[in-house]
Amino acid sequence: MSGHSHWATTHRQKGVNDAKRAAIFTKAGRLVTIAAKGGGNPDMNFKLRLAIDQARAVNMPKDRIDRAIKIGTGESKEGAEIDELLYEAYGPGQVALLIGVATDNRNRSVGEVRTLLTKNGGKMVAEGAVAYMFESVGEIVVSLDGKDRDEAELLAIESGAEDVSVDDGNLIVLTKPDQLQMVKESLEKNGFTVESAALSYSPTQKTSASAEDTEKLERLLEILDDHPDVQTVWDNLE
Repeated sequence: MSGHSHWATTHRQKGVNDAKRAAIFTKAGRLVTIAAKGGGNPDMNFKLRLAIDQARAVNMPKDRIDRAIKIGTGESKEGAEIDELLYEAYGPGQVALLIGVATDNRNRSVGEVRTLLTKNGGKMVAEGAVAYMFESVGEIVVSLDGKDRDEAELLAIESGAEDVSVDDGNLIVLTKPDQLQMVKESLEKNGFTVESAALSYSPTQKTSASAEDTEKLERLLEILDDHPDVQTVWDNLE
């Protein structure tokens, strides 16, 4: 728990059964569909390029990616309209949560997520109640496998990064949202492997929690992650 996002679409790539794999593909496909609303060419639509990268990271078949793009651009009427929403909540220990959702039914999503929170020591709150504790950022995860950490950090900063840190053998690079593409491309151009890149939220105010509440929070995050409409959860736990 470091305050970084919990990627619902990328946590379980290995050893999943068919049902889990289908759920992961559905989540990734919704991100592609939402991004494709801004245009179906990933060379001209950076958000779409990021969504496609995430879909490929979970081994989503190309035909499903293409179908998701066509739904987003309106070329295909096969799927329902997908909305991107952000819920605000408190988890156990009064840890602030932002819950990113992609859904084809707003009423279903808000009701089910509220119920999951209530049953697991959390509560949904009004818009603006916790959002002020976070700032919008670009987040890039760079593999340091066989690479020099200092070189990676220096390059990221020179390319426009706002903050860098190391987590689980990866370099976590935070940028201003409009600098995400430039920093990502600079790192890749210089031979670094970008594991993921996305618009994210970083906590500006962090909180601590007891061991018991931290354990409950971890369980809540797992439960939220399993919900088909939840894409990402951000927290402000230290």
